[in-house]
Amino acid sequence: MNLNEVEKIAEAVLYEGYMLYPYRPSAVKNQQRWNFGVLYPPSYCAGQTGSETSAMQTECLLKATPTTRLTVKVRFLEVVRRSIGRLRTPGKQEPEGVQPDLVLVDRLSVAGRVYLPWEEVFEREKTFTDLDPESLAGRPPALFTFPAGKSFEYLCDEQGQAVGVVVREWETLEGSVQLSSEPLRDGVAKVSVRVNNGTRFDPHEPMERSGRSEALRYSLVSAHTILGVENGEFISLIEFPPDLANLAARCNNIGTWPVLAGDGANTILSSPIILYDNPQIAPESAGNLYDSTEIDEILSLRILTLTDEEKREMRESDDRTREILERTENMPPEQLMKLHGALRGLAPVGEKM
Repeated sequence: MNLNEVEKIAEAVLYEGYMLYPYRPSAVKNQQRWNFGVLYPPSYCAGQTGSETSAMQTECLLKATPTTRLTVKVRFLEVVRRSIGRLRTPGKQEPEGVQPDLVLVDRLSVAGRVYLPWEEVFEREKTFTDLDPESLAGRPPALFTFPAGKSFEYLCDEQGQAVGVVVREWETLEGSVQLSSEPLRDGVAKVSVRVNNGTRFDPHEPMERSGRSEALRYSLVSAHTILGVENGEFISLIEFPPDLANLAARCNNIGTWPVLAGDGANTILSSPIILYDNPQIAPESAGNLYDSTEIDEILSLRILTLTDEEKREMRESDDRTREILERTENMPPEQLMKLHGALRGLAPVGEKM
């Protein structure tokens, strides 16, 4: 078992929709982001009439022996609010953790770079290792808490004097992971992983008027689960053996789609995005574009046609989108040509009937 084999796929899932072309905060479609795999606070879901949910559930089939051991990894993003401040007294830096004396601004130019308010993310993870599937029955939920916080990054001018501050703030996230296992027949068990967002959410406005953007700061964003097994193997829920059809039908997946990932059948990636078994990132892909990896060529070409002003805004939004721009602008012509397409999986044509 090597969970690193699925990391590239998991990263694509984690950041899918993080920023969409044209990769500018001012673009209309970037005013509301992260539409996949959002587990909202329960109180927010109760005040909505749509499909918002605070939980997701993965169930899959496992061929197990007495020596089988499981690893379960739950991953998601937490939204971080980024504000920009100008120091009232240039050069004055407070001790770590102490609020600087600043004035919040809409933009600040420092040392040739413009800083803007925006939203960033932290990657969060809860991992369970060396699990005996037989011992999961009746196991209590595992609670987790990621406490609220605030950080200050000083911005210095060409002379090295602090003149501004990047302020990052994030809320407390609380939740639980319920692991369970049910033997279905000799050597085959159903493994369940249920993730719940239990974060308390008291909006600044009445619940019926509370915006999604505020609720996102208390949400588990792009939540997904990776399961790995040693001395056992998972059974595909897409191409299962005929004699296991009735057992596969007993797997109830809510808000997620488990598929085999990596080489063999010892890893499951369960995400809100529908994939085939053993998904792969095309070797021609130069990196994550956050906007579906199957259209690298057109996205790269469109990035190159952005105006200087659009590229400036893209560059200043955050480090991840800046890396996309720099990678695309520096892409060798031969690499760009590889994005045009490749033939794979050719098979001989059978005889005509």
